[in-house]
Amino acid sequence: MRLYHSPTSPYVRKVMVALHEMGLADQVDLVPVSGTPVDPGNMPLDQNPLGKIPALEREDGPAIYDSRVICRYLDDRAGTGLYPAAPKLWETLTLEATADGVLDAALLMVYEGRVRPEERRHSPWVEGQWGKIARALGAIEERWMAHLNGPLDMGQIAVGCALGYLDFRHADRGWRAAHPHLAAWEAEFSARPSMQISRPPQA
Repeated sequence: MRLYHSPTSPYVRKVMVALHEMGLADQVDLVPVSGTPVDPGNMPLDQNPLGKIPALEREDGPAIYDSRVICRYLDDRAGTGLYPAAPKLWETLTLEATADGVLDAALLMVYEGRVRPEERRHSPWVEGQWGKIARALGAIEERWMAHLNGPLDMGQIAVGCALGYLDFRHADRGWRAAHPHLAAWEAEFSARPSMQISRPPQA
């Protein structure tokens, strides 16, 4: 398999953590790519017409994309149960979707500062994205701590990668202060070997 990859993409990191937890990391070749919504660079447009990563080329079919699709495929292939059977499956998928929503908002904040010309940036829009993140973190701490402290699944991996991205790109927001239980969980989860090996470069 070939995974189109950037070490700073939090969605790619989700897949990398899953690969290591599933024992499949040595079955995937990494293809480095880069680009933005206004300049696709060398993004894998043939594999994903949306111009996004991760995208995974398989031996048994066409390329697949979106981290949730790729992780679900890999879990089916490895049989590791990171997506448990229903009814718990719906909790796992909802938690993963919540974490991915945090990533979506956090990435839009980055693009606003890096891609949009300074004179066209709109700070209320940026704060609106942070409002989504703050509400999501509050909901996770209020509703999902028992799930986070349970057996490993993709919901936990998604949350761990989302919190890691907040530290990577929005450390000045200090998300831990308002979410002490989630912060304590993250401190333990981020020590997993799969999270350590997939940490983005700090440059």
